[in-house]
This record gives sequence, structure tokens and C-alpha cells, in this order.
Amino acid sequence: MANEMGGRGWPVKWIAVAAIAGALGALGGVALLTNIMQRKSEARNPFYRVVELNDTIVDAAVWGKNFPLQYDGYRRTTDMVRTRYGGSEALPHVPDTLDPRTTVSQSKIYEDPRLVELWAGYAISKDFREERGHAYMLEDQFYTQRQVVAKQPGTCAHCHASVYVPYKQLGGGDLIAGFEKMNQMPYSEAKQYLKHPVSCIDCHDPNTMQLRVTRPGFLEGIKVLKASQGIPDYDVNRDASRQEMRTFVCGQCHVEYYFKGPEKRLTYPWAKGLNADSILAYYEASGFKDWTHARTGAPALKAQHPEFEMYNQGIHARSGVACADCHMPYLREGALKISDHHVRSPVLNIDKACQTCHHWSEAELKARVETIQDRTFALRNITMDALMDLIAELDPAFHRDSTSADVKLAQGYQRKSQFLLDFVEAENSMGFHAPQEAARVLGYALDYARMGQLALHGARPGPVRPGLPPRTQTAAAAGKAAND
Repeated sequence: MANEMGGRGWPVKWIAVAAIAGALGALGGVALLTNIMQRKSEARNPFYRVVELNDTIVDAAVWGKNFPLQYDGYRRTTDMVRTRYGGSEALPHVPDTLDPRTTVSQSKIYEDPRLVELWAGYAISKDFREERGHAYMLEDQFYTQRQVVAKQPGTCAHCHASVYVPYKQLGGGDLIAGFEKMNQMPYSEAKQYLKHPVSCIDCHDPNTMQLRVTRPGFLEGIKVLKASQGIPDYDVNRDASRQEMRTFVCGQCHVEYYFKGPEKRLTYPWAKGLNADSILAYYEASGFKDWTHARTGAPALKAQHPEFEMYNQGIHARSGVACADCHMPYLREGALKISDHHVRSPVLNIDKACQTCHHWSEAELKARVETIQDRTFALRNITMDALMDLIAELDPAFHRDSTSADVKLAQGYQRKSQFLLDFVEAENSMGFHAPQEAARVLGYALDYARMGQLALHGARPGPVRPGLPPRTQTAAAAGKAAND
């Protein structure tokens, strides 16, 4: 009996159980402490220096040796997932000698043939497809039919390739000099310098990993914009906050731009401001046109992809939310907090992109987004129909008498209506970045189209003066006429 009892009368088996529990507790404590130390170590050392990076390494795969988590996300920009108003589905393509791609995205001009009429005589009317991820941005430019039907300049490389190193090489170490040289090359010649789509080096300093702007168009454009706001000699890489940089690195490319002068210098038209009216006023003052409309002879403008400009008119910008907060939200990987480099629509990532601020269900948030987009799309269609009506009436009038005062006035209204409509059409959020602004711009575009039709029937709505809404212009002109 004594052998079955411990020193205090406990059964031996309970002593054994207690000993085992104590040992397991000690092991658990050691494991916990080890895990804590490991996580602290991860937090102190967010990457491992496997390779030495410098300002000449363009290939993202090399950077990925030091930053494998971010690189994994970047590689996923090959995903092709469609939302209701954006993204792309993978369509099969039979490779040929001109285009070796095996997949492409769906054609926007096939989905809406009115776009062919909108851009008649311009290369984009021959090939315009849904956007794909960053991984495809260079090859999709290489093989678009627009390169076949038009001789495009090297300026196009600015936003479709990793150009920081090629610019510096062409400029003998001078970024701007290299930018100017490539702008003036035919794109067919510039292609030899383009090896990678947007890469790590375009947005990060290789020594500090700090965000930076490398695109000359933005460096110059934001300086002009700030000067117009009373801030002289603005240097974005010196003066911007980190949160601002989380938008500016995206705004390097997701912007409206044009090719200025015979040098085809890529220029952001921000001297008068960022909204659509200010940019239109800039073009009106400079007399710039992208092309002459094939059916009506109007000096036409083509908006590009003004996400940065439209975002700046919306509630997220006013609230200090950056592009990266929604399109590259933070992730937790162990102890590490990283930006998701799988850049994509927030609608495909609602829990990370939206629910950190908006505490409603995914279904509710998605429904809100799509309601905004549905309403914008409906107004876009009404405006598009009005512009098609104007083009249909202006076409025969132009060919009867191209010098008629009625025709000239109507051409001016077409130019303005078309640019404002296209400002929303080309902006890839279908109104979500700034819903009220998108509706306002489409409303003015609709009014301009109807005023163009009135002009063809002898009405005189008054000369268009940039900076005022269309009907205000009519009233102002009428008032001036009465006073005169």
C-alpha cells in the first residue's frame, strides 16, 4: 500500500500526470517564447538580403529574392478576373507572326460598336480591349493592332514599360534627357530598350525601399500643378508625405496626358487644375487636338485613363485615403505587415480593401459599388446616344459645307462633348472614384451634344467659354448680347 502512495498520500499515477503536465507546460512556454522571439525577429528584419540591389536592376524576379512575399503578389497580376464593369476574361487567341499571344482580353469596341463612331479616324477605333494586370501591360502594347495602323512614337513606352533604367541609359545618366530621346523615337525603335513591364524599381528606391516617383511626366506635371496652387519648385520625391506617395506612385501612369509638339513630349495637362473642365480649358487654350474626326471634321480629343484626376474629385481623396489603401491593402504574413502587390479591383478583395473602414457585409458593400456603377453606366449610355445623334447630323452637314458657321460651332460642341464623355468612359472605375463628379461631367457632355444639334439647326447657344458649365455659358452669352 505504501508503494502506491506518494509522500503526501497522493497516488503515484497523479504525481506522474502532474509531472507530465508540468513538462508539457514548460515545453509550451518555451515554444511560445521561441515563437515570440521569431516574430520579433521577423518584424525587425522584414526581408533577407539575398542579392544586392542597385539602381540598374529592372527584373522584378531579382528583387523578389529579397522580397518573396511582395513578388508572389506581383506575379498574380497575371490573373484575369472580370468584375461587372472592369477586369478581363481570358479569350483564346491563335498566335501568328505579328502576335504570338495565346490569350487576349475581350474587345470593348466589339461590346459597344458606338465607340468606333466616337473615335472614327483614330487608331484606337481599330483595337481597344479591356484592361489586364500589370504583368501584361508591355506585351499588350507591343501587339495591339494600333501599332499596325498607326506609327506611334516612343512616348507610349512611358506608362507601359519599366522605363527608369532605359531613360537613364539613353540620357547618359540623365533621366530627363533619356526621356526626351525616347519620346522622339518611333515606337518600333524604342521597343529594343523595353524588356519588362512596370517593375519594383519604378516605385522603390533600391537602397532604402522608400516609395519614389520615377516617371518624368509626373515629376513635371505635379510641379506645374503645385505652382498653379502657389507652391513653387515642388519636388515630389522631396516634399510629398508617405501617404501622398502611396497615391503618387500610381498617378505616375493612371492619368490623362498628351504628346506635346513635334518632339512628342509626354505632358500632363494640369496647369489649370485636375478636373475635366480644367483639362478641357487647357486644351482649348493651347488649340491641341489628338486627331481630326473622320466623319465630321471636328478637331477631336481622346482622354486616356484619368483615374488619378477623377480620384482627386472624390470622397476617398478628401478623406486622405490613398490608391494603395484600396488597390494594395495591407496583409499580415506572420509578424510582417506588407502591401498586397496583387494590384486589382477592390471589388475582388472587399474584406481587405473595404471592410477595414466600412463595417458592412461584403454583399452590402458590393451592392453599393455596383449601384453607383450601374447609374453611371446608364447616364454614360444616354450621353453616348446624344453624341451619336450629333455625329449623325454633323456628318452630312460637314460634307455639304465644311466652312459653314453652323458646322464650325457644332464641331466645337462635338469636341467638348466627346472629351468629357471619354473622360468618364476611359476612367476605369465607371464613376466609383467620384460618383457626383462623374455624373456632373456626363451631364455637361450630354448638354454639349444637344447644343451641337441646336447649332446645326440655326440656333446660337453662344460661344463655348472653358470653365463655365454649358448652360451657364448660354446664359452668359445671352446676357452679354443683350447688354451690347
